[in-house]
Amino acid sequence: MKLKYYLFAILCVWMSACKTPKDVTYFQGIDNLTPEQLEEMSQSYKIKVESDDLLSINVTAWDPSAVTPFNPPVFAYATNPEGEQPIMSSQNLYTYLVAPDGNINFPVLGTVHVAGLTRQEIAAKLEDMISKYVDNPLVNVQLLNFKITMMGDVSKPGAYTIKNDRVSIIEAIGLAGDLQLTANRKNILVIRDNNGTKETCRLDITDPAIFASPYFYLKQNDIVYVEPIKIKQRSRTSSDRSFTLSLFTSVISAISIVTSMVTTIIALKN
Repeated sequence: MKLKYYLFAILCVWMSACKTPKDVTYFQGIDNLTPEQLEEMSQSYKIKVESDDLLSINVTAWDPSAVTPFNPPVFAYATNPEGEQPIMSSQNLYTYLVAPDGNINFPVLGTVHVAGLTRQEIAAKLEDMISKYVDNPLVNVQLLNFKITMMGDVSKPGAYTIKNDRVSIIEAIGLAGDLQLTANRKNILVIRDNNGTKETCRLDITDPAIFASPYFYLKQNDIVYVEPIKIKQRSRTSSDRSFTLSLFTSVISAISIVTSMVTTIIALKN
């Protein structure tokens, strides 16, 4: 009987060891942080326009005809069977590709430097320049190529287009369907192109200090790579744990049956 209790104790210890490992839990210890510490981690971030960014710019005013020169339509040529090519205009507005020198060529205004400015700052700059020609213009600027790429041990790897002004590493992981259980949450790599220079940073999503990282908010064209944990640690995944636990339970049951049979035979002989 003592052997049965011993085997049962081993089984309990094994089951407790199969609980979710600590390195899978996000933001460990965040409940113990003081309001002052949380305040220090808070940060605001706005995307700044860079070279090769694609902008959509729309100018409006009380008098729509007054801003027509600043909103040129897109023209296209349609070929008919007779060979004529009439010009057709589209309601779509021009997009502006930021040149390597950080400039765009804007109608009427000419060359305008926009690199290093936020959408709001570009809008304010254009409104000030256009106000020389139009009363109280309103400019709306949109960044069309804000995308990030999620790679590695995530549920849905791929490129994601961001419609907001900013996206955090947490939101990006959510867009990709969260991390796999095999993902290394303590060594997430962010690759960033900063004015032609590649920058890299390693983030630990299990540590709440990630909120204070300058890489917590991602920039356009950032690449996030989530590497898998070491092979020897993969036995901690749910499927492996279930298989190992099932195998161990079967072995314990077999040993228990054999022990009972041996105990019964010995008792009958005595």
